Amino acid sequence: MYPLVYIVRHGQTAWNAESRLQGQADTDLNPLGREQATGNGYRLAEVVQNPADFEFVASPMKRTRETMQRIRAAMKLDPDAYRTDPRLVEVNFGDWQGFTYAELKTRYPGARRTRALDKWNFQPPGEGAESYQMLLERVKPWFDAIQRQTICVTHGGVMRALFRFVLGVAEDEAANLEIPQDRVLRLQGDRLEWLSRS
Repeated sequence: MYPLVYIVRHGQTAWNAESRLQGQADTDLNPLGREQATGNGYRLAEVVQNPADFEFVASPMKRTRETMQRIRAAMKLDPDAYRTDPRLVEVNFGDWQGFTYAELKTRYPGARRTRALDKWNFQPPGEGAESYQMLLERVKPWFDAIQRQTICVTHGGVMRALFRFVLGVAEDEAANLEIPQDRVLRLQGDRLEWLSRS
């Protein structure tokens, strides 16, 4: 059973807007992403009565760190008083990082079709590349070790893994979940719930 954890995906980046496979490329938030991050901070300020009771942890990537800083600023907290954990980084897309699916179709004919056959377990080519299952095995120990209430900023892939290991969502469904960048996800016990917009 998990303590109360609020999980936020980083705000939008230019690569998100262009539908580029971002993975572990260290991209920045775009203007909309900054608005989303601040908005999620205001939403958390509404539901978190005692921020001092919470640990604040982010993926160490630029887009997640800026999202956390904006969240904390919106909550009227020191923007830099949080820690990072490398286990929370996004899934590694290997040689596919930086490409749109249209570009991949030209460069790696048939690759998208092959991935679609078993998207959860498909491992792209390239050094360090991961499947979603490999990502799950990386991040689950971090979530399982949470001891206190936490606010976490991470990535879409990590949140898909969360739905898989907390709710037992089927692999294909989990791999294709839409993970919004302007919502807060609440984990408590064995439940996951998107907070309503304020």
